[in-house]
Amino acid sequence: MGGLTMDDQNKEFVGSWIQAIGTVTAAVGATPFKRLSEDFRENLSLWGNLLQGTGNALVADSISEPTLDKRGNQIQSIGNTTVVASIIIDFDSKTKQELEIKGNLMQALGGGASLGEELQNLSETGLTYDIVGNYLQVIGNSMQAIGGRKQLNKSEKLSYREVKFDGDSLQINGSWIQAVGSVIAALGVTKEIFNPEKNSEDE
Repeated sequence: MGGLTMDDQNKEFVGSWIQAIGTVTAAVGATPFKRLSEDFRENLSLWGNLLQGTGNALVADSISEPTLDKRGNQIQSIGNTTVVASIIIDFDSKTKQELEIKGNLMQALGGGASLGEELQNLSETGLTYDIVGNYLQVIGNSMQAIGGRKQLNKSEKLSYREVKFDGDSLQINGSWIQAVGSVIAALGVTKEIFNPEKNSEDE
């Protein structure tokens, strides 16, 4: 990530934190708090994924070369858009679940691509945060996809309560793991950009 212009660094910084805010918002929406209505939680999930998609797109736009990190962020943004489509478009329940599963898998794939590049640049400041953050996001998105698949596969065999316990618990935990990962990654970007030693070397 070294060699970014000031404008690119600003995009990366803002995009990373927009994504982090989005993942936390979506995680709150995925959690069945008693004081939050189902409609309100769905709106949180919608806005959370919109923010994530916007943040990932900004980070991708901050990278001029066609790197794995750029492609990874683009794939994650597409994944978020797919989840958004599952919320706002009036599909049947099965189609909505399938779109959500595919969206989470695409986010996991994109996070894996970004992680692959970061593992090749271990000497850069802040990359430890990026690696841990992206790793947690890949795990979180994978858990959400698995939870959605369990719901889809077992909905005709189990009672609603059993399905909710089995699939939703994975999705809730996965959402929060992703949220923690995105915040850690954003902290890594912040450390990399505002590291005094790095800035003095660049000058």
